[in-house]
Amino acid sequence: MAREDLFPTTVAGSLPKPAWLAEPEKLWASWRADGAERRAAQQDAALIWLKTQEDAGIDIVSEGEQFRIHFVHGFLEHIQGIDWEKKTKMGIRDNRYVVDVPTVTGPVTRKGPVHSEDVRFARAHTERKLKFTLPGPMTICDTIADDHYGRRADMAMAFAEILNQEARELEALGADVIQFDEPAFNVFMEDVQEWGVAALERAAEGLKCQTAVHICYGYGIEANNTWKETLGSQWRQYEQTFPALNASKIQQVSLECAGSKVPISLIGLLSDKQILVGAINVATNEIETPEQVAATLGEAMKYADAERLQCCTNCGLAPLSRPVAAAKLQALGQGAALLRSRA
Repeated sequence: MAREDLFPTTVAGSLPKPAWLAEPEKLWASWRADGAERRAAQQDAALIWLKTQEDAGIDIVSEGEQFRIHFVHGFLEHIQGIDWEKKTKMGIRDNRYVVDVPTVTGPVTRKGPVHSEDVRFARAHTERKLKFTLPGPMTICDTIADDHYGRRADMAMAFAEILNQEARELEALGADVIQFDEPAFNVFMEDVQEWGVAALERAAEGLKCQTAVHICYGYGIEANNTWKETLGSQWRQYEQTFPALNASKIQQVSLECAGSKVPISLIGLLSDKQILVGAINVATNEIETPEQVAATLGEAMKYADAERLQCCTNCGLAPLSRPVAAAKLQALGQGAALLRSRA
């Protein structure tokens, strides 16, 4: 691999919504407009972030999830078989927090394409490689109540079927990477091995573009931060799931390494995968230096070949301010450039 092709940069997913689109620095804030006005505002926001990523030297860009409020519900609101009025109190991520969620009351099917117009718009406005993110089937099942299927594994496979339909369409429209977000993968370790990876593979079945799974300890919100304090001095949950992921057909694994307590040596268990090394901490407003980004990747290179590493954010940047997120993207791009200059 040529030196200039090493350490391609990308983002894990979400980017902050501008103040005129939704309330800033608030996760899953409501839209400020409806209809055509909202769509125009979403497109403007996507354009801003595509240009910001390009200016920062990001190689594989995203529309920043500007077309959806929530990374799971943004997909689910277009799915039949869900009763949004029937709320069920449910403990999310193994009771990390309890919320009222909509309920699956019948077979789930797509009403039609969900994100096709979003990908079509983004593809028309960048020549860079384009990533698009979708919720993974296990995480969907941990975000919505079931009053139809009876077993999470069965509901996950049903969602995997329609995710696969969606992913194939997005690939045909020009998505170069389809990433499935599975934060539930570090909570239900036995389920991951028993049916979670199988459902993930079904969601990605037949795709010719790059496929990725993003696993993480969540956004830097209070409920997640409080939970992390209970995990001890080392977060070793991935030790149980990486072997199953390494044996899967998914090509890339995205995880957090900056400012986390995940032993970076665990990536040695992903010997057959491309690894998206999170080198930007999304739980702080502190801006990383290019040297810090390079250092995180340098640690990863002790356990994985440089040719298999990408430079990424830990998770989405949605809860941060626009200036902070943009500065962190600059640091990401500059850190990767610094690494290439040393290769």
